[in-house]
Amino acid sequence: TSCHGEDGNGNDDMGTPRIAGQYAVFLRKQLEDFATDKRKDETMFVMNDNAKGLSAQDRTDVSTYLESISPGSNGKMTFAGSDLKAIAANGGTVGLPHKGKTLVEWGSGARDVTPVAACRSCHGYNGRGAPPIYPRIGGQRYVYLVNQLKKWRDGTRSNDPMGQMQAIARKMSDEDINNAAAYLTNASDYTGGNFR
Repeated sequence: TSCHGEDGNGNDDMGTPRIAGQYAVFLRKQLEDFATDKRKDETMFVMNDNAKGLSAQDRTDVSTYLESISPGSNGKMTFAGSDLKAIAANGGTVGLPHKGKTLVEWGSGARDVTPVAACRSCHGYNGRGAPPIYPRIGGQRYVYLVNQLKKWRDGTRSNDPMGQMQAIARKMSDEDINNAAAYLTNASDYTGGNFR
């Protein structure tokens, strides 16, 4: 709770992710990767030690509990995405959500640089996830998304299945990363429906 918050919604100032409502299978894999040093915590530098202190059953229990936390289940206001205006006011670089939507939903195959696959092709509509492999990235903290995409791109994070995220992130510019994160942090789980 000291890093991810009592409600599990993370913190942009600390760079910690929202873990409430994330899929248990994905969370358990991350805890296993931290415990075995396949993934290094370079944000708060405590996750590797914390995960090593948990038994295998503890990691399963924590992951299952975190998945069960639904928005508003604690009687508090639900997480509505990162406050992009506040991040910008504090000197952070913030992308453009409308450009991010293009990358997230359709990719960048039409531009004349190396095409980037749509986030949707693995992570589902608006990044709502496709368990057991692909986590929920819609509604994730902006700062965390930007940091992780840059880590995938430079190879400091490499615990992705078959190197998929590394391959995609290497094709993304800083602008692409900021735009995609700006869209995803406030992306709705719900489609607009069929207006016909």
